[in-house]
Amino acid sequence: MRSHRITPVSQERGAWASKLEFILTVAGAIVGLGNVWRFPYLCYKNGGGAFFIPYLLYLVTCGIPLFILEMSLGQYTSQGGITCWTKICPLFEGLGYASQVIIVYGSITYIVIIVWAFIYLLSAFSLELPWASCKNAWNTEACIVYDGKNSSLNWTSPLNASSSVMEFWRRRVLHLSTGVESLGGVRWDLALMLLLVWIIVYFCIWKGVKSTGKAAYFTATFPYVTLLVLLLRGVTLPGAADGIHYYMYPNVSRLADPQVWVDAGTQIFYSYAICLGYLSSLGSYNSYYNNCYRDSFYLCLVNSGTSFVSGFAIFSVLGHMAKEQGVDISLVAESGPGLVFIVYPQAVTLLPWPQFWAVCFFTMIILLGLDSQFVGLESIMTSVTDLFPSVLRRGYRRELLLLALCLFCYFMGLFMITEGGLYIIQLFDHYVCSGATLLFLAICQSVAMGWVYGAERFYENIQDMIGYRPWPVVKYCWLYVTPSICLGTFIFSLARYSPLKFNNTYVYPWWAYGLGWFLASSSLSLIPITMIYKLYKGKGTIWEVACNPADDLPQSQRSPSRHCHLPQITDREKTSNNL
Repeated sequence: MRSHRITPVSQERGAWASKLEFILTVAGAIVGLGNVWRFPYLCYKNGGGAFFIPYLLYLVTCGIPLFILEMSLGQYTSQGGITCWTKICPLFEGLGYASQVIIVYGSITYIVIIVWAFIYLLSAFSLELPWASCKNAWNTEACIVYDGKNSSLNWTSPLNASSSVMEFWRRRVLHLSTGVESLGGVRWDLALMLLLVWIIVYFCIWKGVKSTGKAAYFTATFPYVTLLVLLLRGVTLPGAADGIHYYMYPNVSRLADPQVWVDAGTQIFYSYAICLGYLSSLGSYNSYYNNCYRDSFYLCLVNSGTSFVSGFAIFSVLGHMAKEQGVDISLVAESGPGLVFIVYPQAVTLLPWPQFWAVCFFTMIILLGLDSQFVGLESIMTSVTDLFPSVLRRGYRRELLLLALCLFCYFMGLFMITEGGLYIIQLFDHYVCSGATLLFLAICQSVAMGWVYGAERFYENIQDMIGYRPWPVVKYCWLYVTPSICLGTFIFSLARYSPLKFNNTYVYPWWAYGLGWFLASSSLSLIPITMIYKLYKGKGTIWEVACNPADDLPQSQRSPSRHCHLPQITDREKTSNNL
């Protein structure tokens, strides 16, 4: 018989005001810029519709199982990204520390993209889009405007010409220097905008899930409104069918390239926010009997569905742009910042009412970014508060800690908005938030849950929460499939490693590569360091230290998994059976 468990600790932590707030907040966390600026381009680059084969394979074998694992882990333990592992599998507590360090790095860099989007948004409120002309103070004599009128066969661009859109991006927004060796000064207009964005972030999450959940009603839903508007406009443009054809046309021969499979795997990890502690922290505020298993499937469907629909919205406009300029779509298809800040701004200049479409697009980008930023900071605060509950759950200590964290990230972010800041951002993105880093964390998570704590035991825990036994395939993914696929992809990504280049031309100095590897190791090294510390301080054998869940966990009296046989647990089982 299932009994409802409410403890004073769970009441102190807080909870979601409604199921809808939880769904919207998680959706806002996992649906981000990667769905808009990375997935459509990967489809086009890696075989169009054929790319869905490796994508769906990684989704079923890695994405959904790990999503369920993290969501259920947070709900079962009612703990954040660090202490959830402390209670379940103490030897792997370092997973929590590593993920929180990555979130801090990501919070410092990710928010700069929102700042750039704000610059474009504010610039769109003008009679003429500033990136649609060469009459501005930052333009050079080589500036030209690609407006569709100069795309005839008889028109040729001047020697060393640069587009007005590119000059706005490089000379107005970035003031880009020649390399990371020349950081230059801080862009004070960006610094003020960065401060404004951090103030917005702080006051949206300063009261924990109470304020984060309320903010999600707008920040998680409005991007879908703007995406729908952009989609309806895009598919009605001349040339839209050509763009959609490039996006979806299946080229099965591309599946023979191993890099296509790596791209599919890293996209799943990149867009689903798995292995970062987000899902554990958000799930920890659910009631114990919430059906997290069903929620996980719905949220995964929302994520992948958004990625799929975004491709139609983006490539329909790019198809129109290619037709207007008389060029092949391969010359305008981009991903990442190149799509958001160069290609799409160029595309909206070719549309009627370009200011309106620019406002729609950059509003969507800002809200997608803010959602992920909210949840990242909330995850850190939840994890740290659960680590020191008696210290931080008093008065306004949590709010003061959040303020200190925001100030720290703001001042560190000033390096990202210097004239050489884009080079540093690419270093962080390549080494810290890369697919290889998340793959390593996924391997450790699968081993910890599947083989140390025990997949069968955790299945019993989930069954106790949701009232029925989950699909057994997920358990076998934790045990065999997920770690095997992640390990293979991880090894391949290391074997294909090549030094990072900026725009495929600029080679970083040796010390920049050293900084990148230091940033990567500063998070991942916490896993073995914590293991060594736990083994040194722990009592008993390695297995007794590794697999000794907290006594206050629900169902801790049940028989353990076959993967972990401990004398003291067996004794408890005997005592339980005698009662």
